[in-house]
Amino acid sequence: MTGAALAPVRPLVLRPDVDDVGLVLGDAPGGAPVMVGGTTVPAATDIPAGHKVAVRAVAAGQPVRRHGEVIGVALTGIRPGDHVHLHNLGPGQDHPGERGWSAPPAWSPPTAPTRDHFLGYRRPDGRGATRNYIAIVPTVNCSATVARMVAQAAQREHAGVPGLDGVIALAHDLGCGMAEGTPGDGLLRRTLHGYATHPNVVGAVVVSLGCEINQPGNALGDVADTTVTIQDVGGTAAAVRAALAQVAELVAEVRTLRREPVALAELTLGLQSGDGDAWSGITANPAVGVAADLLVAAGGRVILGETPALHGAGHLLRRRAATSGVAVRIDELLAWWREYAAREGAGPHGEPTREDRAGGITTLGEKSLAAVLKAGTAPVEHVVGYADPVTGAGLTLMDTPGHGSVSATGMVAGGATVLASVTGSGSLFGSRPTPCVRISTTTGLYQAMSGDIDFDGGRATARPEHVTHGRLLFEALVDTASGHPTTAEQLGFGAEEITPWRMGAVL
Repeated sequence: MTGAALAPVRPLVLRPDVDDVGLVLGDAPGGAPVMVGGTTVPAATDIPAGHKVAVRAVAAGQPVRRHGEVIGVALTGIRPGDHVHLHNLGPGQDHPGERGWSAPPAWSPPTAPTRDHFLGYRRPDGRGATRNYIAIVPTVNCSATVARMVAQAAQREHAGVPGLDGVIALAHDLGCGMAEGTPGDGLLRRTLHGYATHPNVVGAVVVSLGCEINQPGNALGDVADTTVTIQDVGGTAAAVRAALAQVAELVAEVRTLRREPVALAELTLGLQSGDGDAWSGITANPAVGVAADLLVAAGGRVILGETPALHGAGHLLRRRAATSGVAVRIDELLAWWREYAAREGAGPHGEPTREDRAGGITTLGEKSLAAVLKAGTAPVEHVVGYADPVTGAGLTLMDTPGHGSVSATGMVAGGATVLASVTGSGSLFGSRPTPCVRISTTTGLYQAMSGDIDFDGGRATARPEHVTHGRLLFEALVDTASGHPTTAEQLGFGAEEITPWRMGAVL
């Protein structure tokens, strides 16, 4: 080699006592000296930033550890300085599981909450809201277009009304061709009811075609009193006029509402992963976890979902179960997803997505260990089904798919009044009627997409920094709950991303 000597590469090793790999913080060319313990070894090949480099030898067939946990099995012999990725690291077996249950140790947050309230709206039933939306709820895909017409006309007519954040159509593509009483039917009904009665929804107008399987009375209960049925009123134009008259009555109510101090116990935070990279478990996710812990410490509610993306970290959640019943429910959910995935020809040991792989994530087990960090360290107090109401204080595990928009839809239906979404490649997501704070895993991504991302989560790589930036994120989430608009809201995201979980046969 000629020319200037290559600068030493100092990989970030999270658990030097047990980890076999470290993360390369910048692009490492082949031959560059890699710091391993007190000496250096040459990088065996070019290693992209955010990818893994071996810091100790691992024999073929032996487990490879990161985060202090097994992330996979060596497919070939691995030497210090080797790039560790798809070519030499494969998925391992599920964690063997744990029997019995022991109460988790006494918990305290990593730092004290800096605030105890947000400026929100108090609903008549006592719930706290972060926004004021009027929702147009189609019961079926056949009434979705009319619902959009109503929302667009109402938005034009009532633009600028103080306190009104918008009139939104909760369009979806379900509601007919599905068997009544099946799990899929129940999921849709819970989801629509959760949106229509959401704290951030001042009132809802239901738009029904008239002949659909998902009849308003079955799906929406007392909310169905506001139903406009297209076939009954004489068609599209008449339905739009009737729905707009109901919207006008709700707008009059909005004019009387004012923000006031509301205890953080009334705030419900949903945690989302838009897409991942190897940075997420080092920077953004631990900082999000600190913010989540601070909200729990202040008496608030936090929702963790994306169950299939947690299979490699299920044992860690189980150890945090507040009761034996919660531990059993965690076991049941993970077992259900293994069976469900196998039945559908998939499995928990497939490869991560293309974006994940490009970002340095090799196995779903590795991704799981990073994903669970968003939930901080608080005990898991509750386990609920998809779109079920989240009413208990503390950390709740909601059973949702790993697909971000489907997961977020379930959390919003369950009552999430603010969302935190981590992205490693620039995933664009919104979630009206719930504001969504987008968080980058790297500063480079934040700088490249500052018009789309709200918080730079890439500034912290060590625990003291996680605490510092987690507190800043907590402040940003409280500010958002108090009315500060997110980039997604300013850009108009949030209506097209509503995606109820589609389950069961379409008949």
